[in-house]
Amino acid sequence: MTTDQLEHHSTAPLAHPQPHLAHLQPNLADPRPQPSRPQPSPDLRRLSAGRALRLRVLAILVAVTTLLLVLLGGARVTADARDGPGRFVWPLEPVPVVSRPFEAPPGPYAAGHRGVDLVASPGAVVRAAADGVVVFAGRVVDREVVSVAHRGGLRTTYEPVSPSVEVGARVRAGDRLGVLVGGHRGCPAAACLHWGLRREGVYLDPLQLLVPLRVRLLPH
Repeated sequence: MTTDQLEHHSTAPLAHPQPHLAHLQPNLADPRPQPSRPQPSPDLRRLSAGRALRLRVLAILVAVTTLLLVLLGGARVTADARDGPGRFVWPLEPVPVVSRPFEAPPGPYAAGHRGVDLVASPGAVVRAAADGVVVFAGRVVDREVVSVAHRGGLRTTYEPVSPSVEVGARVRAGDRLGVLVGGHRGCPAAACLHWGLRREGVYLDPLQLLVPLRVRLLPH
């Protein structure tokens, strides 16, 4: 091979790549950038943060409101006593022993104990638990009963009591209603006062009316 032939052979153009290998060649000529994930604008980020804050505040308000409703529901009778007929006092002096506490009946005609029994002596003075108006004073079947209506839809009852007041009389907390009579059924002593409380026909525990509450239970 001559020098001219060798020179001509070395400068010959390279053959084009085979078509079936073209897809393996890197595409270095395409300058287009790869698509990227769009970023939220500052206004959108501020809007999202503000919405999250409002949701947190709303959740806190709902939780606080629920807690207040639970607490206020438990103290409803006491609140009625303070804002309605005024202060409540024990119907006997000194503070009596509770021989049987209140037992709410599961239904209007079901068994239960619709009041509290307070130990005392026959002839003990029975007093109004709060300001109100006497709405009943007389005999019911085999016992004498006194009932006093108070503001707020509350009504207290006292039995067995020989009344010294008449229907329509206005009384103040601590005023004399009559004297206790012995023979109350189920009483472990010579006499017990059955003290009841109702609001719109629903029986409640009268001890909830006393603030502060001091209760002495009869030992069994």
